[in-house]
Amino acid sequence: RPAQALAEEAEGAALLVVGSHGHGAVRRALLGSVSHAMLHHAPCPLALVRGDGSEH
Repeated sequence: RPAQALAEEAEGAALLVVGSHGHGAVRRALLGSVSHAMLHHAPCPLALVRGDGSEH
């Protein structure tokens, strides 16, 4: 599971920076979201960066 692996790697980190596509609540509920999981379970301070969609 990506979120669990990321949390394990972030143990002891000063800051974890995670990007978010901003897909919305319905898609997150159906597919899950690493950034959403990290928001609730990060073992260190978290910076969540939301993309503006211009890269697609």
